[in-house]
Amino acid sequence: MKDLQQVGFDNDKYLKEQTEAILKRVSRFNDKLYLEFGGKVLYDYHAARVLPGFDPNVKMRLLQLLKDKIDVILCIYAGDIERNKIRADFGITYDVDALKTIDDFREWGINVTAVVITRYQNQPAAAAFKNKLELRGMKVYLHYPTQGYPTDVDLIVSDQGYGANEYIQTTKPIVIVTGPGPGSGKLATCLCNLYHEYRNGIKAGYAKFETFPIWDLPLTHKVNIAYEAATADLRDENLIDIHHLNAYNVEVVNYNRDIEAFHLLKRILEKITGGESMYQSPTDMGVNRASAGIVNNDIIEEAAHQEIVRRYFRCAVEYAMGMTEKDSLDRVKEVMQKVGAKPEDRKVVLPAREAAKQAENCGKGNEGVYCGSSIQLHDGNIIVGKNSTLLHSSSSLILNATKHLAGLPDNLFLLPQSIIDSVTHLKKDLLGGKMVSLDVEETLIVLSISALSNPAAQMALENLKELRGCEVHTTHIPTPGDEAGFRKLGVNLTCDPEFSSKRLFVNE
Repeated sequence: MKDLQQVGFDNDKYLKEQTEAILKRVSRFNDKLYLEFGGKVLYDYHAARVLPGFDPNVKMRLLQLLKDKIDVILCIYAGDIERNKIRADFGITYDVDALKTIDDFREWGINVTAVVITRYQNQPAAAAFKNKLELRGMKVYLHYPTQGYPTDVDLIVSDQGYGANEYIQTTKPIVIVTGPGPGSGKLATCLCNLYHEYRNGIKAGYAKFETFPIWDLPLTHKVNIAYEAATADLRDENLIDIHHLNAYNVEVVNYNRDIEAFHLLKRILEKITGGESMYQSPTDMGVNRASAGIVNNDIIEEAAHQEIVRRYFRCAVEYAMGMTEKDSLDRVKEVMQKVGAKPEDRKVVLPAREAAKQAENCGKGNEGVYCGSSIQLHDGNIIVGKNSTLLHSSSSLILNATKHLAGLPDNLFLLPQSIIDSVTHLKKDLLGGKMVSLDVEETLIVLSISALSNPAAQMALENLKELRGCEVHTTHIPTPGDEAGFRKLGVNLTCDPEFSSKRLFVNE
């Protein structure tokens, strides 16, 4: 089987240059550097999608190379805990993600030194989270909203401002400050500790490690434009860093929030250090060397184009579900127009829609709704699935794809009717469910049971791992069971902003 996956990024080249850049920055600041880690330290799937070949955990590999030199501080905003903010790629809340991150770091041989709950204002959920961590032996600090921020620099950089927050004890030369999502309080945590360090006579430094936008790629590079699509809810816009241009007469790229905030940040840093200017531009603060890993720009540009289309579909679905504002959808459409992208540029979109039409022509649907799904396998083949009274279209898709990969005939039935009938009886008659067709999670379970006595099902089951990283599109928003199943399979899923049922409440 020919694998059409193409690589445009070299992790080893990237690791070498990135490590050197961080160590060089540490040496500049008397061997004490607070390094704000933007984006995701682990499972950076956005980077992996726009930079084919990028290891989603390469930043953790970087930290492993430096592990004898680092302490790790994990920040989480109390407001995100209170409102149960969700990390979309895992479908878990930010507080659960923080717990998962601590476990993940341990598995990589790195301990989290402390957790900081930022902008704490006695939120009950945040207080409960603090207790949970402390009972498990974690050191937890509470940081409060900074007095005077953002207008009164004299108050901000004082014992009533940054000094009011407790100093976080660290012992290593590099302090990694990370957290789930934007707005977690990473910068404020760095500046609070920097204030305490200077009060104690330690001239520490601050730097920022954020992969996107890539500062030394052109403003119009699709990787940088894909960042705008990914942050449509924040309305981030890439700009030429005017501060850098004025200081060095060199055009580099940064995003609007950092550029707009730099004047204030520069004043704060100068107040902390007693007049010393660490940086002349927000780009100066960064240590990102992602461009060093790019080995095939054409592959990277095409991957970024596809990611922009994926982000359009995600935002359209979130708008249909009431999870985002129309402004965000309009913003993604603007980005699509900027690169001349269309929804149909995604190769799996039209086959999925055609499959839905075929289901309608055959009269095979559930509750009068006809759904189609398609997947592009790594060999380039596109497989489709249609819904029926027995299976969701996504379930049909997974079975058809694994049959193709195993070299099994398309008309072969992998799931025994007796097991399907038993599950249907459980869902409808015993548990009172209204949707009895099998979703992806249920189909995977039934397939694994069938594999015990059916060699063909066993062959199909063994090929599930070949679906990881494949592109999938469905004509309708997946049910919770479909979404969870696809997430576990590791596919890149998009869907049209249509509901798979006429019912308003779907929890099956």
